[in-house]
Amino acid sequence: MATQHTYRVIVRGKWDGLTAASRAKLLAEADRHGLSQYRFTPEGALAYDAALHSFSYRCVIASDAADGEEMAAALGEEKAEAALTAAGLGWRDLRSTATDMDTMKINRKSR
Repeated sequence: MATQHTYRVIVRGKWDGLTAASRAKLLAEADRHGLSQYRFTPEGALAYDAALHSFSYRCVIASDAADGEEMAAALGEEKAEAALTAAGLGWRDLRSTATDMDTMKINRKSR
């Protein structure tokens, strides 16, 4: 059995082909999708501003360590695509980064 690692994935993209109804819905919910509400969760969290130019989506992915950050980033993009499609929102130019939380070194300040 392969070792599972936890990855934090950030998917960034641009809105594309938004209808008037989807723009109105996004604008009505913009205050609930600002940076103050933005967290890494297994379900994923969408953030954007009222300009409706671009967005970011953060999620937590558990994946085999042997598959690496590239696979975690691809899985994060799939999760973002599924969430955006389910919400009826159009996007383009997705790009993602993944950080392996199990290998991340934390520098603590000495006393």
